[in-house]
Amino acid sequence: MTSETDPLNAFVQTDQTTVFAEKDGLLSGLRLAVKDIYAVAGMRTGCGNLDRLAEANPEERTAPAVQAILDAGARFVGKTQTDELAFSLMGQNAHYPFPINPKAPERVTGGSSSGSAAAVAGGLADIAIGSDTGGSIRAPASFCGLIGLRTTQGRISLEGAMKLAPSLDTFGWFARDIDVYEKVATLLLAPDKGPALTRSFTIGWIDDLLPGDAERTEYQRMAGIVASVLGKAEPAKAFSAEPDQLYWAFRKIQAFEAWAEHGDWISAGNRTLGPGVGDRFQFGATVSRDDYDTEQALRAAFREELAALLGSDGVIVMPTVPSAAPLIGLPQDELQAYRERALRMLCLSGLSGFPQITLPLGTVHGAPFGISLLGPNGSDLALIDLGRRILSIAAKE
Repeated sequence: MTSETDPLNAFVQTDQTTVFAEKDGLLSGLRLAVKDIYAVAGMRTGCGNLDRLAEANPEERTAPAVQAILDAGARFVGKTQTDELAFSLMGQNAHYPFPINPKAPERVTGGSSSGSAAAVAGGLADIAIGSDTGGSIRAPASFCGLIGLRTTQGRISLEGAMKLAPSLDTFGWFARDIDVYEKVATLLLAPDKGPALTRSFTIGWIDDLLPGDAERTEYQRMAGIVASVLGKAEPAKAFSAEPDQLYWAFRKIQAFEAWAEHGDWISAGNRTLGPGVGDRFQFGATVSRDDYDTEQALRAAFREELAALLGSDGVIVMPTVPSAAPLIGLPQDELQAYRERALRMLCLSGLSGFPQITLPLGTVHGAPFGISLLGPNGSDLALIDLGRRILSIAAKE
């Protein structure tokens, strides 16, 4: 159920209120929303689960990365919904009214940073903090027509945030405007060590995951805009691991680490986990340490191959997700099929730890459809700068 102050179900509706003294700085005048996996002083952190919320005490201090944004003058406007324990990709938390996608109300927002994406897309916030483990910045950004960067693994502190899969978890944020996006980046990211990004590649099997003619036609249009900046992309040579091996490496690493983080808590009581979420945690309980170590070795080899391909100035141009956001009300098996296809695209950045930005260049089936650039380790600011140039050209079309 929506309200006048939250018509999009973007915010966590509790009796918690916190007011921070506004400061003058780089982000003065901008409104900040924060995903409910991050500590905000004086508020409880629910992580999208009612049991966790009931057991939580008010936080004593705000997560440092969030505090840095507040110290730069942003005005806090509330905590936003997250998919349950941040372990989903669709933005449908069984314990809360689903956030509404302002750009395509008949479609999901995407998750797990669902409320943050809805708040920014709907103009309720200018900046919203999220996180990206398997795609939880990139997918909602594509679904809701936003800019979203999965930052280089470990480059921004996750102190004060709930862990899901620590070797995959990253800090991220949404904005509608590249100027605002870049302001946050310059605040949180030390300067890149590498050069500008000037070469581009495509991966054939990634492009082949697009499901239909509408997606392929629109993606080629978007890729043409990127090519006007970077030149024609070269086909990348095949990796040693097959696409399904990369997908399963990601799934097993994520699930193993998620169970290691939350398994004891889940097993300690009668937890009310929503559809799909409980299954994903239970899968993690079945992944052995030997399996995990095997997949980590495959991951390390893939990272080396991708680093060699990109060098210091290359990017992969790719669809962010297979299509527009799935329609609300699709059967669980259809949502899962979309999720598995999407994760085959999204897992490359997670497995490598390299940054990936999605840009809101396209529309398919009347809804937003993003294109992504995946860059070398530590190229976060260069990706944002490249995104600025691409968006500038797109605006002139």
